[in-house]
Formats: sequence, C-alpha cells, structure tokens
Amino acid sequence: MDQTDVIRKAREYFLRQDNLYGCAETTFMALKEAYGLPNPADSSAAMALNGGVAYFGGLCGAITGAALAVGMLAERRLPAHKDAKRVARLIIAEYMDEFKATYLDVDCRALIGLDIRQEEQHQRFLESGIWRTRCMAQIEFAIQRLFDLRHPHTWQETIERIQS
Repeated sequence: MDQTDVIRKAREYFLRQDNLYGCAETTFMALKEAYGLPNPADSSAAMALNGGVAYFGGLCGAITGAALAVGMLAERRLPAHKDAKRVARLIIAEYMDEFKATYLDVDCRALIGLDIRQEEQHQRFLESGIWRTRCMAQIEFAIQRLFDLRHPHTWQETIERIQS
C-alpha cells in the first residue's frame, strides 16, 4: 500500500455522506493501515477526539488521530516504553509545528471558524462543505507528513534527526 492508496482509503472513510468517521478517526485508521498496525478499521480509540475533542474545538482531530497511530507505532518499534513515549512526542511535536506553519493554527475551532458543539453551527459546518475541503486537506497533510515512518530506515533517520 503506497501513500496514494492510504489517502484514497482516508477519503473513503471521511467523505461518506453519513459522516460516520470524523477527522481523528479517519487519520487514526488510515495511518494504522499504512503502518501495518492491528485492527486498522477500529476507530474506537479516536471516537471522542473529533472536532477538537468532543466537538470542544481544541486540538485538530487530524493531529490527535495521528498522535494515536504514531504512539502505537513507537511502542512496537522501541522496546522501552519510556523511549517510545519520548520519540512519539518528538515526532508529533515536529508534525504539529509543520501543521501550524501550514494552517496557521492547530485548534479545530480556529481552523473551521465554527463552534460545532452548537447544533446550528454544526449543521452549518456540514452544509458548508468545509469538512470535505479544509478538513480533508488536513487529514491528507497528516498522511503525507507521517506516512514514511512506516519504513524502518525512515523511522531510524527521524529518531536520529529529532534527538540531535
């Protein structure tokens, strides 16, 4: 499975008319599949993270979903939990810096300009199509930036770079 396949899969999850999967779930599932992690179609760990955690408007779901997947990958690649946790944090911190440089913020409410906890604004969000364009682009950004971690040599190069 190459990056194009993973993005196609993410689009299938996210762009469904029934809005079954949010940003966090989609990013989590797509990266789990890219990384060869168990149960890639299980989005349950990310369910409450959509919309900036429970639609609260905090950290973007494309970031939180990615953080879950990278954490799972780190735990499998590094035998010591403490090392895995440190490396996962550093990788996600670097990704967040890139995300913020690209999108000017990391919080869902600032990124979409709506408080989707309010039913009227949530409906406006769905009808506007922002989720199909802006949110989908942020999911694709996560996949593009983190996809190569699936390769052991890229993983090792990343660790060496962020630890220096």
